[in-house]
Amino acid sequence: MTIVHKLTVTPLRAAIAGALAVAAPAAFLAIPTPVAAAEGDLDRAVAALRGISTMKANFTQTDRKGQTVSGEMTLKRPGKIRFQYEDGVPLLLVSNGKSFTMIDYEVNQVERWPISESPLGALLDPNRDVKKYGKLVSTGHPDVVSVEVRDPNKPQFGVITLIFTRNSAAPGGLELANWVALDAQNNRTTVRLRNHRYGVSVPDSAFTYKDPRRSTRRPG
Repeated sequence: MTIVHKLTVTPLRAAIAGALAVAAPAAFLAIPTPVAAAEGDLDRAVAALRGISTMKANFTQTDRKGQTVSGEMTLKRPGKIRFQYEDGVPLLLVSNGKSFTMIDYEVNQVERWPISESPLGALLDPNRDVKKYGKLVSTGHPDVVSVEVRDPNKPQFGVITLIFTRNSAAPGGLELANWVALDAQNNRTTVRLRNHRYGVSVPDSAFTYKDPRRSTRRPG
């Protein structure tokens, strides 16, 4: 077992299983002078999300204890995402458009839950009305747009705050840089995206996995 594995796998597994909770950088959340969101930014944020057909980006994920792992995120609409963690972290997280699956290759365990019951549903679920449940949050920076999404009737599904930066090269003129999510137990993790690549070729097979429980099982 590597040092990276010892330090990260157990809390990382707990964070994912708890609520797929991810968060934005403190720098965006702690700027003291509020700046009002521009008119139409909520519509622009929704358009930016819907404008992504495929995307790859490198990510850095930090749990609430400050332990960090990295990897590559692959996204394909509607509803598909893959978090491929760095070497030494035997976890894989994929969504096939309907449900999230976490595969733990260390203990040969597979867990699955619906997209709609995760904070990341606001990012992936094509049926989730981001504008209906979303509101703009002041960030303190004119080039940063923050949208908090929560369903007040379903607090158990958690809260996600999507953080965008203005970028004319990104779909809708806004680039998803980070997101903030809390589960029902107030667990929070930080994910930052960089090196965004849009419109890349991504086969559906990227969102399958090798089931460690049965070697003859077809891809999930």
